[in-house]
Amino acid sequence: MLASAASQPLSTSSFDASLSKPLVIGIVAGEASGDSLGADFMAQMNNLYDNVVWVGVGGPKMKAQGLQSLFPLERLAVMGLVEVLSQLPDLLKARKELVQAFAHANIDWFIGIDAPDFNLRVAKKLKPKGIFCVQYVSPSIWAWRESRIESIKQATHLVLCLFPFELEVYQRHNHPAICVGHPLLHNLPRELVEISTLEQRRELVWNNSELHSFFAERKEDISLMICLMPGSRRSEINAILPLMLDAVARLLMVDEHLCFVIPTVDKNHQYIVQDLIDRQDESLRAAVAVAYDESQTKADFSQSIMAMCDMIVLASGTATLEAMLLNRPMVVVYQMKKLTYAIASRLVKVPYVSLPNILAGEQIVPELIQDQATGDSICRAVTRLMRTRVYDEQLNRLAQTTAWLKQQSSQTPVSAVINTWHDYQNQRLNGQPLS
Repeated sequence: MLASAASQPLSTSSFDASLSKPLVIGIVAGEASGDSLGADFMAQMNNLYDNVVWVGVGGPKMKAQGLQSLFPLERLAVMGLVEVLSQLPDLLKARKELVQAFAHANIDWFIGIDAPDFNLRVAKKLKPKGIFCVQYVSPSIWAWRESRIESIKQATHLVLCLFPFELEVYQRHNHPAICVGHPLLHNLPRELVEISTLEQRRELVWNNSELHSFFAERKEDISLMICLMPGSRRSEINAILPLMLDAVARLLMVDEHLCFVIPTVDKNHQYIVQDLIDRQDESLRAAVAVAYDESQTKADFSQSIMAMCDMIVLASGTATLEAMLLNRPMVVVYQMKKLTYAIASRLVKVPYVSLPNILAGEQIVPELIQDQATGDSICRAVTRLMRTRVYDEQLNRLAQTTAWLKQQSSQTPVSAVINTWHDYQNQRLNGQPLS
């Protein structure tokens, strides 16, 4: 079994000395988020060593770092059971093409980024051939189907986890895993945290024509600005936004000076959201701004909106981590089809759905899930969060959890991989059994 690399420092000199030929790395990302992770990993490696050959599958960011992409990333970006089944013959063909290409390139490492259903099957064919295999982003075995750990052990030498709570299951099964942190820890613009909310609000409203027009029409003072984020999928919007709007109507009866902003990911998303807003009464329509900014990326704009607001009501997902890192108090809402929820509630073994609560190991932000997600309950949760003591208490707990997360995610993906690879090489040289 390979030893943990968590406490071992990266030695660049020993790394250079161990390479007498180009290091050939096979790397596969299955979607756009993986392309970003892969490009960052490649950039770190390229800065450390100038004789790396990259081959595999990735998007434009990975190609910019020198990847020879064997076919378009979109070929692997298939979601949903029906979609996967319909594309299964081509996915099997793609896997065969990759394994053959990796054999021809004589790769030393294989880095599979997310897409575990595809990448672990590739790794399972490569590991027995002596190729060092890493899965970057752990499958959700901490939440459900822990039995998958056996196939992960068969396919990998190391798993890079984004969150510290994922490590426990690997430790229990004696398989190397290291927390390298979520990319948001490094990529979230620092000014969104360091610049005052008021200053960010002035700049964003001035530079966005839709927000500028909206706030120019509001003559009265604004007591609080609340960001609403019902999700990006149409099914989420249709299920969750009406609940949020019901809460907005109730909140406006409590305080008519409240203001609400909904950031959208694109123009189509904006039209869908605005259509639901236009069906409401005049007082609600006057209190809600729906905004999109073509000059910014999806993440940049939604993060800017979150940062300029006093609190956030949002659907469960990665946005809850963004809100926590931005230190914005929140209320988490989610609702899905009853059958889907009934199945999921039996399979998932964690008590919370939002990342702040999972990371903290306790409920530090309100979660209103399924039958608890109503306009009345959202209104009550937001009204309670408006109290200074409750607001400040959540701010402090979010800040504490963020600090702990950063402390637990101090090792870079590249240093984790290189240190574990050294262990692997030493064990091979010494004739010790390998995992």
